[in-house]
Amino acid sequence: MSAAATAPVAHRASRSLFAFLALIAGILPASSHLQWLATPLALVSILLGWRELRSISRVLLLLVGIFGAAAWLWAPEALIDAAGNAARLVALVIAVMLLSATIGRSRDLAALSADLFSGRPLPRYLAIAFATGVLSVPLNFGSVGVMSSMISRVKEVRGDTAMLRNAARAVLRGFSLASICSPLSIAVAVTLAFLPGLRLPELLAVSFPFAVGFVLLGLAFREEEGPRSAASAQLQERREAGAAPPVLAWLKFACVIVAICAGAVALGTFTQMPYPRAVALSCAAAVAIGLLLSRARGLPSAPPSLANTGNELAIMGGSAFLGALAGHVGLHLLGPDFSLPVSVCPIVAFAIPWLLFLGGMLGINPIVTGTLAGAMLAPIWPPSALLGLGVGMVCGWGLTVAGTPYSANSLLLSRETGYNAMTAALRWNLRLSLVSLLLAGLLAAGLTYLRTAG
Repeated sequence: MSAAATAPVAHRASRSLFAFLALIAGILPASSHLQWLATPLALVSILLGWRELRSISRVLLLLVGIFGAAAWLWAPEALIDAAGNAARLVALVIAVMLLSATIGRSRDLAALSADLFSGRPLPRYLAIAFATGVLSVPLNFGSVGVMSSMISRVKEVRGDTAMLRNAARAVLRGFSLASICSPLSIAVAVTLAFLPGLRLPELLAVSFPFAVGFVLLGLAFREEEGPRSAASAQLQERREAGAAPPVLAWLKFACVIVAICAGAVALGTFTQMPYPRAVALSCAAAVAIGLLLSRARGLPSAPPSLANTGNELAIMGGSAFLGALAGHVGLHLLGPDFSLPVSVCPIVAFAIPWLLFLGGMLGINPIVTGTLAGAMLAPIWPPSALLGLGVGMVCGWGLTVAGTPYSANSLLLSRETGYNAMTAALRWNLRLSLVSLLLAGLLAAGLTYLRTAG
């Protein structure tokens, strides 16, 4: 291989290496103090891939540099807190993407998706939505890529149909379900990181029914498909002529998901480890075990490359960094003696989902608004009412990723299927988003009022 051909390979390998080192640093025990290296190591990996970064990623990095330098001069303690916040999220993002890439190689994915585009419209919509939600637990928005590629293949054969547009709706809404109530979702992890007094089971007991209700409410916001379409009939015929439903494949995925979630909860409960680091460590352990099992079976066991994680790291890590700095500025402006009147808390809780959604419509990643809300409100929020604040954050986050045109999953769906992200947000989902935001705000406000009324 020539030197010219070797250089890009070595460049990608170095980017992947620094991303792996950032992950290792981020999941090491806090007593080692090496977790602080996660942010600079991830930054090196990102900068090595500068040419491949999107415009929004480059803008975020420039803002991180400008505001980081300002914090270094005027508020070093804010810079330290922001770097720590970014380090926790960087390790989480790398671990989740590593898990996604590892599972994405599985041949079971084809079996899992074989039956989803057949049958009657209502069961098909629910199957696609809930399947996307289940796959999103270990795959994150990699599940959107898997489902979108299936939609694209059917679209190439049969053209644009109401069935496929409804399938695209189901994919976006199913991913939102996982964002709201998955123990491994970034929304849940960030919320629990800023609200350490809030317990995961307490949050999921409320967010899970809301997430399921959101998907079911989406049944009223679909296109009429009429009788069974030709594409659906053909897919059903293929199903009837083929193998049995992939029960074993679903069972394997369910076992993986349960094991990872149980590991994260156990680490967070019994070791008092911050929840984002517990999730990152659990995901990394699952990948390591999977690679060891592959080697024992004589299958390829090399870990997947992390060279293409630059955009996600820049957006997620940069947003977490800027959000933490903004939270410090906000608390400084409010003053150390500021306290939020109890009577105002339900109103603020009602506004949280709307704030996240509005930011998403303007192109602001929910990590920024979520971090800002958590950093500013947690210190002044009544401890007994943290559930209302947490529910408002995760529900608003999930509705934002499903119903705004600049979220990563909306852009991925658009790239794979050709459906315009703005059309999906404004024509397909806006009415559902507004109704759901109203319900989320009322739920958060009601919980806050009940917890503070006594």
